[in-house]
Amino acid sequence: MSIGKPLPHDSAPIQVTGQARYTDDIPLPAGTLHLAFGLSPIAHGTITALDLSAVRAAPGVVMVLTAQDFDEVPDCSPSTHDEPLLSTGEVHFVGQPIFLVAAETHLAARKAARLARMEFADLPALLTVEDALSANSRFEQGPIIWTKGDAAQAITNAPHMVEGEFEVGGQEHFYLEGQVAAALPQDDGMHVYSSTQHPTEIQHKVAHALHLPMSAVRVEVRRMGGGFGGKESQGNALAIACAVVAARTGRPAKMRYDRDDDMVITGKRHDLKIRYRAGHDAQGRILGVEFTHLMRCGWSQDLSLAVADRAMLTADNCYHLPDIRIESHRLKTNTCSATAYRGFGGPQGMIGIERLVDHIAFAVGREPLEVRRLNFYRAAEPTGPGTGHRYGGPHSPANAAPQTTPYHMPVEDFIAHELVAELEKSSNYTARKAEIAAWNAKNPILKRGIALTPVKFGISFTLTWLNQAGALVHVYQDGSIILNHGGTEMGQGLNQKVAQVVADVFGVDTSVVKITATDTAKVPNTSATAASSGSDLNGMAARNAAKTIRARMADFLADRHQTTADKVRFEGGEAHVAGESYPFAKLASLAYQARVSLSSTGFYATPKINWDRINGKGRPFFYFAYGAAVSEVVIDTLTGENRILRTDILHDTGNPLNPAIDIGQIEGAYVQGAGWLTTEELVWDAKGRLTTHAPSTYKIPACSDRPRIFNVALWNQPNREDSVGRSKAVGEPPFMLGISAFLALRDAIAACGDGRRYPALNAPATSERVLMAVREQQGLA
Repeated sequence: MSIGKPLPHDSAPIQVTGQARYTDDIPLPAGTLHLAFGLSPIAHGTITALDLSAVRAAPGVVMVLTAQDFDEVPDCSPSTHDEPLLSTGEVHFVGQPIFLVAAETHLAARKAARLARMEFADLPALLTVEDALSANSRFEQGPIIWTKGDAAQAITNAPHMVEGEFEVGGQEHFYLEGQVAAALPQDDGMHVYSSTQHPTEIQHKVAHALHLPMSAVRVEVRRMGGGFGGKESQGNALAIACAVVAARTGRPAKMRYDRDDDMVITGKRHDLKIRYRAGHDAQGRILGVEFTHLMRCGWSQDLSLAVADRAMLTADNCYHLPDIRIESHRLKTNTCSATAYRGFGGPQGMIGIERLVDHIAFAVGREPLEVRRLNFYRAAEPTGPGTGHRYGGPHSPANAAPQTTPYHMPVEDFIAHELVAELEKSSNYTARKAEIAAWNAKNPILKRGIALTPVKFGISFTLTWLNQAGALVHVYQDGSIILNHGGTEMGQGLNQKVAQVVADVFGVDTSVVKITATDTAKVPNTSATAASSGSDLNGMAARNAAKTIRARMADFLADRHQTTADKVRFEGGEAHVAGESYPFAKLASLAYQARVSLSSTGFYATPKINWDRINGKGRPFFYFAYGAAVSEVVIDTLTGENRILRTDILHDTGNPLNPAIDIGQIEGAYVQGAGWLTTEELVWDAKGRLTTHAPSTYKIPACSDRPRIFNVALWNQPNREDSVGRSKAVGEPPFMLGISAFLALRDAIAACGDGRRYPALNAPATSERVLMAVREQQGLA
């Protein structure tokens, strides 16, 4: 069995030795041009004068393009065609491309782009969600509202009520490899290399810009140095620019953003202001809740509607909310267009309910974990023969039907009761809670805090037609195998996992399977590698392709031995039939000589899903992935400085395809999630300029920021749905485990007061914000 083995990442050896080739490393022909954008220095205005004579005269410059050089300016948008490659006269954010320079070198292009003389007539800039709300500047005619039950009445009838508002910041992707693309003109079209999570979208956008059929554009992606959602749509502009210049000059063209330009131009995680009001009983059971999401989307729509939908879809997390109303405003502002980021809006929605539950627990004076359990969904499945049923609470009836989410989907696979109980025990949570309380009573300066938070995250694209994948598998006559699929490798180990799936089908070692670059000429109409669906979709498509070839080989052997194909076994690198064994390479040679086809495509479409996003009803997800984390922190009450001391995680990956890679994904996701909520602060000034546009001003977690003690374990129970190998997605769900670090900080801050005031902490909980919250608890602010 290849599935389930903790094999290393397929590119690990060449990555650590520097031999791994990324887009910027690909040798290009002599004469390649290098491109740079000229950017808007203002947030909103019209261009009144544009003098590019110095740009055109600069050393090495070959071509300068503006919107006036196109009959129709190419569109870069992944959604609603509102993102021209170059400004058509009005600028909408600081960093919007106005003109394009093509020069002999990268440095020459960048230097020339700075020589432009531009004048503008300023227009009012909407920079905040309050600005946009007041101006009714939005991407849909009004807010999207989903309801279940009657939230207002439930809150009115409830004996207790809490309400609040808090801000959740955005996040810079900070991929190690920046945005980069190259285009090589061919006699039959255009060959594009791009660091993208969505090769088919690049193909579509380039074809549209060049007025070519998609078949005339080939997009190739071997690997990315990180993506995190930032390369789902943000690479479109670079690829289009390169293709346009290559088509006009007949020369290859390449574009790579400088890191500062990358951070200024490209979208971030959507920041969000959440308002909540909830009714509850004396124990903390939620009886009714209202959420209002004010989401800053930036100047163009990009993927904002789907991101905002996902925030609404995770507004329940693990909690049954019988009466709920969620109102979401997708607000248009004069900032860079926010885009996909790991979790795709899910983290923003999930932290809303976790903040609410934490607030209720504080209000009723109970341990937050007890209130979380009280509100958990009911688990309606039997745990095993003769063991009865699992219940969501002490009054849940046996054999009860699954409860439903705010979007009316039955929760049929809820496992958080058992998973959380196991983590509580393994992390020694209860005893540590008491120990921390004793510590805090004796230490006036350093205060510790602890929190346990769960995760329930739905897996599938909410745009239903994206839930499909293709793959191509060849078996050569020497027994070697080539695999190509529609997913992209950005460091997450997707290629290794899919190779293990294919190797498992043929019963061979994974080393036999060669993984090739994602290529739109080999597998068409691919979906983005996003939504945690890479292994699910591409693994099943590759499995189906491999099974088709295996069936042909089995039929060949069965005929040779006068038996049936079901009697042929593939394992240990051999095929076994009628007491004989054939090495896989020998079988491939014999099958080739017998004119058996050893090549096949495979296809997979996710079953069971249906979704009405406007009305908020349906089954948008194939299944849920679960997890829980306990984080312990310490804060310095004099400075606000803080550390994560220990983290314990128990995460649900089903039957893992590769437990080593899964654990690495969980560790990285947790640290990135904690960074989002603690140190990673995006700051725009009053003129709409991003001031945190470089590593010197934007603080991602470093090695020293990881928990001193970091325990990660897998739940290791099979997925109840028929996923590949009964595994579960692991890309995005563990990101939200970082919420436990944020609420542990809240717990530590609460220890600075007398218990009468809830520490209303905004995110990110930077040292400054922690210090201000501490002073409020101490009555000093």
